[in-house]
This record gives sequence, C-alpha cells and structure tokens, in this order.
Amino acid sequence: MTAAPPGPAFSVHDIPFSTYGSWFGISPVLAEKTRAEDLHLVSHQNGMHAVLRLVPLDAVTGERAETVVRATPSLLRWTGADGLVDLAYESPDTVRVRGQGMGLRVTAAATTLTPFSGTYFYRDPVDGTHTFTSYETGRRYRITVLSGRVAEVSGIQALGAGDRGLTVSAEADGSWEVAVEELDSARQPYHPSTSFGEVMEAARRSFAGFVDAVAPWRSAATPAAELAAYVVWSATVRPAGLVTRHAVLMSKHWMDKVWSWDHCFNALALACGSPGLAWDQFSLPFDHQDEAGALPDSVTHSEVLYNFVKPPIHGWALRHLRARLPEPLGRAQLAEAYDRLVRWTDFWLTARRTRGAALPHYQHGNDSGWDNATTFDPERVVVSADLAAFLTLQMRELASIADELGNPDDARRWMRTADATQAAMLETLWTDDRFVARSAGGSDTWTSAGLLDLMPIALGEHLPEDISAVLAGRIEAHLTPHGLATEHPTSPHYRSDGYWRGPIWAPATILIEDGLRRAGHQCLADDISARFRVLCETNGFAENFDALTGTGLRDRAYTWTASSYLLLAEAHVHRHSSRSRT
Repeated sequence: MTAAPPGPAFSVHDIPFSTYGSWFGISPVLAEKTRAEDLHLVSHQNGMHAVLRLVPLDAVTGERAETVVRATPSLLRWTGADGLVDLAYESPDTVRVRGQGMGLRVTAAATTLTPFSGTYFYRDPVDGTHTFTSYETGRRYRITVLSGRVAEVSGIQALGAGDRGLTVSAEADGSWEVAVEELDSARQPYHPSTSFGEVMEAARRSFAGFVDAVAPWRSAATPAAELAAYVVWSATVRPAGLVTRHAVLMSKHWMDKVWSWDHCFNALALACGSPGLAWDQFSLPFDHQDEAGALPDSVTHSEVLYNFVKPPIHGWALRHLRARLPEPLGRAQLAEAYDRLVRWTDFWLTARRTRGAALPHYQHGNDSGWDNATTFDPERVVVSADLAAFLTLQMRELASIADELGNPDDARRWMRTADATQAAMLETLWTDDRFVARSAGGSDTWTSAGLLDLMPIALGEHLPEDISAVLAGRIEAHLTPHGLATEHPTSPHYRSDGYWRGPIWAPATILIEDGLRRAGHQCLADDISARFRVLCETNGFAENFDALTGTGLRDRAYTWTASSYLLLAEAHVHRHSSRSRT
C-alpha cells in the first residue's frame, strides 16, 4: 500500500472523516459527550445515529488490534504493528475499505433489535452481500466483499439482543477489500469500476479543487485555511428529506442542522469561490419561511423547527454576499431575495412589536442566537439594541435593493423605517454611556456585562461617532489574549464553558470586527481579527472557545467557525497585499 496522500492532517476525535455530499461520516463521536473506543459509521439521516462499528483485527490472534488513526481529506488510515486498514470515499454514499496484515470486524452499533429500534442484519440471497437495516436512519448499509473472504458471520436474521456482523480477512496475498454503501430500499449489485488508488486520487482532486476555489489566497501566513476548507467541504450534504439544496451542516457531529443565522457565515465564506453553493446556503432557510414570514429556527434532514427564530442578520449578510459574489445576482434572483427579506422584516415589525411600540422584541434568548446571555437574566421577552440594529441594517439593504429593482417608493419607505428604528433605539435604549435592555411588557430597564449589549456596533458607519467610540472602548475591554469574551471575565456570571456567558464565538467576532472596521476603528478590528485567527490556528474550529485559555469547547468541527476563519484570513491577506503595494 502507498503512503498516505498529502493534505491537512486532522484528528478524527475532533473532525469527522467524510466527503462533500455525504450524509454519513466516520468518527468515534456517537453523540454529545459520547465517544467510543472504535470508529463508527455515523449517519445524519433522521438525526445523528451510529450505525456500524469498525474494528481492525490482529491477523494472528483475531483480537482487536492496537492502531493509530490518521486522516487527511482523501484517506482515513488505521496503522497497526503488522498492517494497515485504509478507507476512502468513492461517492457520497459509498466508501471503499481495504486492509493488509489486519482483518476488519464490521458490526451493528446497536446491540438490541426491537420491533421499533435497532439494526437488523441479513445475507441477501440475490447477490450474497451482507446488509444492515437501521430503524433509526431508515436506510440500509450493504457490505460487498471485493477481495479476501468473510471469515466469520454472527447474528444473521437474529432478533432481540446479540452481536450482528461479519469479519473480513485476507486470502493468500495478505490483502482484502470491501465496499460499504448507504442506500434506500434496493440497488443493483455493486461492481467496482475503479481501483482503490483511483478512488483515493479522485477524492484528493475533489477537495483540492474546492480549497483552490474558496481559498486561492492561502499561504504560510494562513496555516489553517486548508483545514478550515475541509471542515466546510466535508460537512456539506446533498439534498435529501427536508434539506432542499446542497447544505453545509453546522457539523457532522451532533450539531447536524442548519440554523437560521449560522448559514449566513458559511454563505459569505463560499461566495467568491463557489457562488452557487453560497447562494444555496443563504436561501435554504427561506425555502421554509412560514406564512407569517418567519424563518425556522433550524432545518435538518427530517425536521424543521419553528418554536424559536434567529436574529435578522440577513440584510447585513445579503449586502456582504452581493459584494463578494463574482457576478451580480440576476434580476429574478434579486427580486426573489427581496420578497423573502421583506416578509422576514415584516414579521419583526408586526408579530414582534407590541401595540404602539417603535422597536421589536425577542421572546427568548434563543431568538437572539445568544441563548443564555446575561442580557436575558431579568426577563426573557426583551427589547434589545442588537435586534434594533440588525433590523435597521436589514431595512437599509431592502431600500438599496428596491432602488435597484426600480421601486423608488419602496426604497424611500424602507429608508424612512430604518431611520425611525435607529432613532428609536438611540432615544429609548441609549442611556448615559451604554445601551440598556427593556422589558417588552413594561418600562423596566437593565444592563449586563455581556457582549450582546455592545452588538449595535454592527451599524458601523451609521452610528454617531461618539457612540461608536464608547462601544469600541467597551468592546476592547472584552478582549482576552484569545479574542472577545461574550461575558466580561470579571463578571460574577462569567463561566469558562458557559455557552454565551463567557466563551469566544465566531459570529460575534465577525459582526463586531466588521462593524468596528466600517465605523473607522481599524486598529481594534485588526487586533480582534488577528487574535481569532491565531485561536483557530492553535485550537481548531470548535463551536466556541474558553476565553481565558483558548481551549476549544463543545462541538469541535463547527462550520461557521471555519468559515469565519476563512473570511478573516482572506481579508487579512488582501489588506496586507494592498498595504504592501502602497
């Protein structure tokens, strides 16, 4: 067998091994806070489900072999004292696995089969293949032996508890190979059309083409760019179930959904190099917009949730997306985006404004995206300045699009409403030298030590200079050596792993960095960008990070973090090049 191919190496304990378009990955992570000793085939159809356990075996003893696992975008390899097992994706639903000097045991991850759960195992009399049928995913997993032999089978047609699986071992030449497919009800017998080496090379080329498209600017100064691109590429799934387009999931760990603000950052990172995929990311939640105009909280294979929403950053995102796309949106696309954004904006202006109120409100911290931020400690139904700021930006973008579409009356109406919303925010929520939050059903106001109260900096150039200067100073006070703490570290409510009560998050970083830059606070924006880039280069692309140590927290393969790194790294490279030319 050849040496492992080049590419960004990564730990499968942090990042699943998968490929563009696939609904499954290979990982020891079976659920939140659940890791197995062995790698599993983990599917994300109908939720996150470990289906098959993959165990390399010592060729002499037949026992589990001690191995070291290494992964690159095109190859996953187990290395033991006397042999290797390699795995590569031939297509989004098929992997090829080969071994030399070691065998492989493939078993159902679920040890019990009931009438409603577990995995059934049988040998197909049509072609002699062995198939696992999973209640949890609603899919079948077919094993076709291409070379070598089936040395042991257990649990064929068994019900109840028990071991179900097969062992593949070598013939005289010491090697073997199988194909593993995820399929629906039936498929023609599998016949390989390419060698394992060709499969691996095709996978390498596929990823190389992607990273060359989305990060052509990468260099030694942006050392995490290729791995960031892999996190995004490998978390992309093809349309299936309720997912209407190619979608970048937040992760192929347990955060296997598209939330209705996370998708904006993935869209922006993809815009220059993969504009079609970027547009799909921006559009997907709007495909599920409800009658009231609200976007769903989240979308995944078999579930769309509407019990919460997410903040209206979509006007801000669309403005940046249109600037980054290599070709302007066609008139039909722009008109569709406008209509959808109008409905989303009207939702906030009608369903989320009390009678006579100038400003909309959140019904829970989850609506803000900052689920448990301390802004929501006194009450959950809250009028906050970040919401007013995002909605103001959204209406300014609607005014710009209406003008482009030849609707000057609508453009003027949106600009008037945007100005009125910003004026009301400043009049009612700016007190002394800070923004306050207010009860949506009363007159009580309060402040917090949370970064959320400073998010109106996203208004950038639209803020009065004295207010943006105060906000910039307060934001700088949240800077740790690693980035922006979402709760000030001296706060009694600060928690190192407190979700939005301390850890560093990518979206807050991007929105604040952009707002500071547009408001003229370039040095602070540069500092924030640099710290976040180093954080990712050192600690990967976690859902969030300990603000004081930089340690990655929660889901360790989060796409909006990877996309945010790509955005900041690209902008840094371009600024550096521009300054060098100057």
